[in-house]
Amino acid sequence: MSRAAPRRRAVRPPSRWSGPAQAARRFGGSRAPIVFWCLFVLTGLGLLVAAMVPVGPDWFAGPGAVTVAGAYSWALAARTGGRPVVFGSLAVALGVVTLVLDQDSLRTGAAVMTCVVTSVLAVMATVPAVRFIHAVRECLVAVLLAGVGALATVGFEPVITLARFEYATLGLALAGAFGVVYRLGAGFHGLGRRGIITVLVGSALLAAILAYTEVLRRYGTPTLVTSLLDGVVWSRENLGAFPRPIEALVGIPALAWGCHMRARRRQGWWVCAFGVTASTPIANALVNPSISLGEAALSVVYGVVVGLAIGFVVIRLDLALTGDRGRRSRRAEEAAAARPEPPRTSPLL
Repeated sequence: MSRAAPRRRAVRPPSRWSGPAQAARRFGGSRAPIVFWCLFVLTGLGLLVAAMVPVGPDWFAGPGAVTVAGAYSWALAARTGGRPVVFGSLAVALGVVTLVLDQDSLRTGAAVMTCVVTSVLAVMATVPAVRFIHAVRECLVAVLLAGVGALATVGFEPVITLARFEYATLGLALAGAFGVVYRLGAGFHGLGRRGIITVLVGSALLAAILAYTEVLRRYGTPTLVTSLLDGVVWSRENLGAFPRPIEALVGIPALAWGCHMRARRRQGWWVCAFGVTASTPIANALVNPSISLGEAALSVVYGVVVGLAIGFVVIRLDLALTGDRGRRSRRAEEAAAARPEPPRTSPLL
């Protein structure tokens, strides 16, 4: 009798982002640039906090904002496959010119640039999340980056009209995020049916929230406006703050679900792009002079809590619709979710 050939186990090819290749593609091939980048951010953060407390001269805010803006520009360029030295140096040079000339238009433009760069970087710095707890971690990373950027944005002391500043930074951040995601997601043909539906629903929800807010602000009836403002006032008086609707209803859920989906399908990047609707309101939260630092921080925290709760429900619905029900099937699905992506400190492109 002839013996049957032994069965061979399928071996998954190694990821292009693992092992020596991963180390080689890390910024500059060494950890030194990352260490220096962290030192720059901490230095800028220290100057901003010292000027805000204050424990030092008021002019600390300007150099701190320039330092953070330069470090964030460097990181965003490195993460998106650009030239970090060129863009980081350019951001610092423009920041120095802004401080030296000390004109309102230049300070406002620098604040807009810092806010937009911060918002896009906060989303691009995330990595795929196999489980929901990992998605929570990625949302916290994005919030932390956006929070530091918020201090840098207000450190330029812009002279603004609040609504225009918020709309301008949100629009530019969305354009920048979708421009990068277009390359990461292999263009529009990489969306697929699920991705197209997700982008359309997300865009419609975002447009509805912005349109409703603007119509209510301009043409809302006094009774309706008063009733809604009463709820905001009650929340601010009893809870200390009121969450930003666009952050809680769109941005954080999109970022959590997008990171979760990226571990399985590349269409998750298109969902993550809507995460700038969370990072942008955080990055420009301090430019509103009527809101204190403590209230702004509480508003962000409440928005993250509400958004993560919504994101958890959306992720569970997504898993249920794809046939992964029950704890055992969920664990099997998580074990198979291994779509490769570069690490957090490596270029995406």
